[in-house]
Amino acid sequence: MPSFILIPDDYQNAAALLQTDPRHPCKSLGDLSRMPDGKRQLAEARALILIRERTQVDADLLAQMPHLKLISQTGKLARNIDIDACSRAGVAVVEGSGSPHAPAELAWLLIMAARRRLAENLASLRAGHWQGPIGQAVRGQTLGILGFGKIGKLVAGFGRAFGMEILVWGSERARAEALALGYRAAACREAFFAESDALSLHQRLLPATEGNVTQADLLAMKPTALLVNISRAELIAPGALEAALDAGRPGFAALDVFEREPIYQPEHPLLNRPNVLCTPHLGYAEEASYRQYLDIAYRNAVRFFDGDASHVLNPQALNEDFMPQAPPDGRTHSGENHG
Repeated sequence: MPSFILIPDDYQNAAALLQTDPRHPCKSLGDLSRMPDGKRQLAEARALILIRERTQVDADLLAQMPHLKLISQTGKLARNIDIDACSRAGVAVVEGSGSPHAPAELAWLLIMAARRRLAENLASLRAGHWQGPIGQAVRGQTLGILGFGKIGKLVAGFGRAFGMEILVWGSERARAEALALGYRAAACREAFFAESDALSLHQRLLPATEGNVTQADLLAMKPTALLVNISRAELIAPGALEAALDAGRPGFAALDVFEREPIYQPEHPLLNRPNVLCTPHLGYAEEASYRQYLDIAYRNAVRFFDGDASHVLNPQALNEDFMPQAPPDGRTHSGENHG
């Protein structure tokens, strides 16, 4: 049987950017929840390439794919994959890597668009009213960065270039690195939220960070402050953002991520708040980023079907019929983990 590879939930047909090997045919699928014949196509797959965390892989989905041997994740392994269920089903899992530049640029775009009230002014122009509400320049304002990894550091650099004061909160490592780069580390968590004019979330979603931004944190922000989240909606405690916005602290939010995605309902409450700017999870959805994600994930799948399982995260899923081969150069490969 050929190693037929499917890319599910490819909303923008990003797979068109991918160059494939005729030995390993690859097909893109749109939103599985909207495909009447989705189950039939899944049943033919020997491998799935997942676009970040869109597709939830659990025992129910695995049961629909009797020929499945591999899941190749773009970027790091995340909570969308039940790796124990994969191991029980005999499905190997590999991960890839990504770039921080596209999401960092989107975070900065949201900061600028929200501060200058871009969406409202575009709507005013289209409605024949010329100028709309007055925005603000970011120069001289304080940009808070929660989580100081690759993306957070890039956003801090953008803020510095635009004349903002950078204030960092996070782990001891994050605060020390911020100080070494000439930024300020907040004296305490409450001061971080209280002093930030624009605050951007850049933490990974882990059990320790899920829901760690509380309503009390948000209510400590200024009425004029902006909260930006391109990371994960679940970093904020359920209902906390809506309640804080209702209370007027912060005064505005710009969001690229939501608890349930995709959103197809125009009446979604966050989409209809005048003080919230929403984008449809575009952080990594950019040509160069897609090419890197998909190329690495596809090459990881080809390696596997060519007999090299050295990059498999759950080798217990491999049966005795699969005898991993060493790479041609005799070296051991390790799955890249920088997404």
